[in-house]
Amino acid sequence: MTFEMVFVLVMVIGMLAALLYEWARPDMIVFSVVVIFLVTGLLTPQEALRGFSNQGMLTVALLFIVAGAVQKHGIIEHYMQNWLNKSRTIKGSMLRFFIPTASFSAFLNNTPIVVTFTPIIKKWCEERDIAPSKFLIPLSYVTILGGTITLMGTSTNLVVHGMLINYDLEGFTLFQLAVVGIPITIIGLIYLFTVGYRLLPNYVGFRKQVIADAKEYISEMIVERDFPFVNQSVQKAGLRDLKGLYLIEIIRGKERISPVRSTTIIQHGDRLIFTGLISTIADLQNTKGLALDTGSDLNLDDLKNGDVHLVEAVVSHQSSLLSKSVKQSQFRSKFDAGVLAVHRNNERIKSKIGDIVLRPGDTLLLLTGSDFVRKYQQSSDFYVVSSMDTPTKFHEDSKKGWLAIGLLITMILTVTFGWLSMFKAMALAVLILIVTKMITPEEAKKYIQFDVLLLIASAFGVGAAMTKSGLAAWMAKGLLSLGESLGVFVILLFMYILTNIFTELITNSAAAVLMLPIGLELANSLDVSYMGFAVIISIAASASFITPIGYQTNLIVYGPGGYKFKDYVKIGAPLSALVMIASVTIVHFVWF
Repeated sequence: MTFEMVFVLVMVIGMLAALLYEWARPDMIVFSVVVIFLVTGLLTPQEALRGFSNQGMLTVALLFIVAGAVQKHGIIEHYMQNWLNKSRTIKGSMLRFFIPTASFSAFLNNTPIVVTFTPIIKKWCEERDIAPSKFLIPLSYVTILGGTITLMGTSTNLVVHGMLINYDLEGFTLFQLAVVGIPITIIGLIYLFTVGYRLLPNYVGFRKQVIADAKEYISEMIVERDFPFVNQSVQKAGLRDLKGLYLIEIIRGKERISPVRSTTIIQHGDRLIFTGLISTIADLQNTKGLALDTGSDLNLDDLKNGDVHLVEAVVSHQSSLLSKSVKQSQFRSKFDAGVLAVHRNNERIKSKIGDIVLRPGDTLLLLTGSDFVRKYQQSSDFYVVSSMDTPTKFHEDSKKGWLAIGLLITMILTVTFGWLSMFKAMALAVLILIVTKMITPEEAKKYIQFDVLLLIASAFGVGAAMTKSGLAAWMAKGLLSLGESLGVFVILLFMYILTNIFTELITNSAAAVLMLPIGLELANSLDVSYMGFAVIISIAASASFITPIGYQTNLIVYGPGGYKFKDYVKIGAPLSALVMIASVTIVHFVWF
């Protein structure tokens, strides 16, 4: 091994460790490694920045906009809600819901699909007294499997396609991956309707669990005449920065004030509603003029009226709230919402709300104003996954909704018949969407997940460093010496397992970018078609079922379903094994 190879290997191992232990945002970790390669002279500026002009990466950006435009008008959401309501049995409703969902995810980004359908499924389950945990992991898995059917189904497919073009090789056609994607989707659906269904846990949803435990952490105090701060602000009364307690609502006769601002005036007779560690309420009881209402029969449903709503939101991987406590993030003033409870690993964290340091996948139960869902639906800080009794978030022109869907179908046909490349078709679609005012330029900007694009573009630089230093060829030689005597089938199996391990531990796009140079070197050494290796890497990088962190959709359903980490292992491991065996067998048969 040369010094350059050792240096790149050390940097890649360091990068994997940083991604695994979440030392920073994934996009910033990978970007930092590329900057180091650039500064040390290992990569030229052209090589380091090639990913930022890559066709695959730019196609992903355009697809975010197209998917956002389709989702904006709520046509698919409305159709699926009605379709689900017609179901009579649990298994029947699973069939009715998940087969169309797999089809949608072949042509739309899976993240917005899961964000859109999670509240629909949760509400439907709660109305019928069914555990949402029976439906939400399957929702994530079905969208992942459906995404493997087409080139545009996942960002991973487009990234591998873009890399192949960078290497002056022929990329994927629109339906080339369907040879593997359709069979593994069918196998996955059969598994989830039979064995998988029995393995799925029967958890009560987080919101129901919180309502059941409301007495634990909701208390009420009455402002009496002798309270020294009557007709003064909450800030002056010292009720803003309490130890372990949040003032979330003031009930004044028939009026309800929520969220409570620091400038809100306190009046005699106000009922102050607190959430947090009720063990600390004793400190407040000693305050002159505040009386604890021990006979209160208040519950969470009493905290809602026309202007106040309960919302569940999952903290995202790219959230600005990460690694800060709720208090440090100034959550109330930033989002105009109060945090009622925080849920992690199927448990509510029983500590001071303000002191809880947030992590990706944490579910927050929020008391919000009526416009919270509309304002933060596209926020990169979290996924709004459930809002109870809020008005439908999309009441846009249904004609525009159908036009957006029609435009998407037209573009798919132009790519299928070879009239336009995927990139050109999506660029034209975005132009038409903006010119016809189906979306505004501001909305288009909101739909793009810039952190995902930075991660993908930076990962190209890491892949370039592996190829240029000779590390990819050295690793390919090592794999070849292990598997050559056992045949191409075993080498494909090794490649699948390695890619899949990287996907579960880091992210799908990064795993694909790291493994493709090795796959291409292997194909070259074995003198076989590179396409088989490219397909295996695309499928293995997408097939993340064993951990909630490997794929965004798994993280979105983690909190709302009340899942534990081990649930993903228990349900995902058999599915991973089935998908791996099927994929490797089909690729070996078709390409080798």
